[in-house]
Amino acid sequence: MPWPTQPDTDITELIDREVERQNTGLQLIASENFTSPAVMDAVGSVLTNKYSEGYPSKRYYGGNQVVDEIEDIARRRVCELFGADAANVQPHSGANANLGVYLALLDAGDTVLGLSLDHGGHLTHGSPVNISGRFYDFVSYGLTPSDERLDLDQLRDLALEHRPKMIVAGATAYPRIIDPAPIREICDEVGALFLFDAAHIAGLIAGGAHPNPVPYADVVTFTTHKTLRGPRGGCIVSRAEHAAAIDKAIFPGLQGGPLEHVIAGKAVAFAEAATPEFGDYARQIVANAAALADALGERGFRLVSGGTENHLMLIDLRTFDEELTGKDAQNALDDAGITLNKNTVPDDPRSPFVTSGLRIGTPSVTTQGMKEPEMVQIAELMTRVLADTGDTAEIAAVRDDVRALCSKFPVY
Repeated sequence: MPWPTQPDTDITELIDREVERQNTGLQLIASENFTSPAVMDAVGSVLTNKYSEGYPSKRYYGGNQVVDEIEDIARRRVCELFGADAANVQPHSGANANLGVYLALLDAGDTVLGLSLDHGGHLTHGSPVNISGRFYDFVSYGLTPSDERLDLDQLRDLALEHRPKMIVAGATAYPRIIDPAPIREICDEVGALFLFDAAHIAGLIAGGAHPNPVPYADVVTFTTHKTLRGPRGGCIVSRAEHAAAIDKAIFPGLQGGPLEHVIAGKAVAFAEAATPEFGDYARQIVANAAALADALGERGFRLVSGGTENHLMLIDLRTFDEELTGKDAQNALDDAGITLNKNTVPDDPRSPFVTSGLRIGTPSVTTQGMKEPEMVQIAELMTRVLADTGDTAEIAAVRDDVRALCSKFPVY
């Protein structure tokens, strides 16, 4: 049967609109990035046609000679990139990667320590609305009230009290470096496995801008987008002793056929991340985040923990405008072409659907080539909008200025 000759204009027109949105707006969502044309070529290739349940040389269908080589290349490249013994590149997402590790190394009901969601942890770190919080006995640790840094004393006390099977480190909204060494010591003291969720900072680790948790953790999970700048997906690297159990947990435990076109994109991204230029990029992400955080602080926004050491910052809007919510701020900024997300701040009195804060990230604008001077401009543009979110004329003026700024740094 021949393919349709007429394009699906409903979808192609929407894709064109999304290209325009990405090209003409500031993308400040900390978990997003612009991936390379080479990655997109791989993801949009004929590899999407191939079903390949299983693993290289152990497939359930025929015709996998080519994709076996691709998946082997991806596994080898990511092991070399992070210095790991073993890798599974099949998880469809970071959430699937985490769940695969739990399925492989825990029994239902086992006790696990994870960072509290409202202190920057991820849903898969034991939130009661997530499968992780429903199937396992998660105990939450948090931040110190004084400086909003990880409370390692509390973590150790909880570990000694609960004797967890596993401790999960990592975060989705934490602006500071997470040092794996003291967490490894706590794990060893109580005989716990150590899982480090590096979803947000994998690119910073690969680029040498953050400490590598692989020598310390039993397992490291991460997404391949965000700071790593690859296709949307997940990955697991581990010590050799856990590899077989993790492979079995991902397939057949959680997933069926892997997305080999996405795995090819991951392989491309791993090679890109191994270059010296990517190291420069990772360091610039951190420098840009620091510059943007400083500029926002100078304009009256309180920075959670007082600043940032990675790719993101959390701002507490209440020092700027006590009545301004994260939800209203996000919507007004979106109208001005500045895309970011509302976020709770530690001990936020408002709900996660409203929030008192914003999460802001610099991976995408750094990919565009923006540097510290542009971060100051971005802070000023944001301040103009948030000074009066009901001023539609000013929001329109900021939208024009955002377009002008982005025109100097085209993406696609």
